[in-house]
Amino acid sequence: MKAYVIEKPGGPEALKLRDIPSPEPGADEVKIRVRAFGLNRAEAYLRAGKMGEITAPRVPGIEAVGEVVNDPSGTFRTGQRVATAMGGMQFGRPGSYAEAVSVLRNNVIDLDGASLSWEELAALPESYLTVWGALTKSLNIREGQTLLVRGATSAAGLAAVAYAKAFRLDVIATTRSPENASRLRNVGADEVIIDNGQIADLVRAIAPDGVDAALEVVGAATLRDTIKCLKPFGAVSVIGLLGGPPVLDHFHLMQDLPGATRLNFFPSGLLGTAALPLTDTPLAMLAQDVAAGRIPSLRTRTFDFEDVPAAHSFMESNRALGKLVVRL
Repeated sequence: MKAYVIEKPGGPEALKLRDIPSPEPGADEVKIRVRAFGLNRAEAYLRAGKMGEITAPRVPGIEAVGEVVNDPSGTFRTGQRVATAMGGMQFGRPGSYAEAVSVLRNNVIDLDGASLSWEELAALPESYLTVWGALTKSLNIREGQTLLVRGATSAAGLAAVAYAKAFRLDVIATTRSPENASRLRNVGADEVIIDNGQIADLVRAIAPDGVDAALEVVGAATLRDTIKCLKPFGAVSVIGLLGGPPVLDHFHLMQDLPGATRLNFFPSGLLGTAALPLTDTPLAMLAQDVAAGRIPSLRTRTFDFEDVPAAHSFMESNRALGKLVVRL
């Protein structure tokens, strides 16, 4: 089968299209014919050598949608439409930049009732599953609350805005570029703040008591300021590292963390584990909402499989303002 392989770190040209053996599923795995997959920064970081030394050829990719080829357990039937994300793909097992992939059964989600195209389905798994884990499972968001999304023009940030509006929250979204404000409002943001690095006063002008919850996509670079936006008993979940390394120097628990607030980091690697099974994920419902127009599509551009290096170049240009997907 055809697959992209990283043999040594580098730029987009390090992605080499090769013929490799098609994977066969083990007893706890499902083999999927990949129809489309979304692009993620984690794959660019792997390609660039930022996720450890590359000592053997690696197939990148942490999500995909497609059809079941074989499930030894019989849980999923042949031809069933499914999505998959994480479960060790590109790290402990080959990833999804391939014509087929074998993944852990716990990381497979039934999408048989979804009427969306493969390209639209491919825009959903990693972004929305991460947002579901962070907002619903970690922050326990509820209807009527106010959510701050810091770094909202990223794919995960846009998904967070759309997801929160679907669950009837008031959403404050940030962007560094005024020209991106309309995109955020179209996805569902109630208020848009132009982020100059210090937004706590601007947030409190909108929500004087502070926000109930915050999703931090930028990371350590803006976290101290984001925390200042919380009301007592509010919480912030960090899901992104767009602003640099995940290191806080001289973090003072009493001065930097407001009273009775909570801080956590949500890693999407939890998806499909015993700590976060995917049995109650709303991904199928979200796909139906996108198909019905109740949630806007996050897909902004689709690339052919032969153009994955070009897709990586575009992703790293920071011009996507949404989800980039690849179709096979």
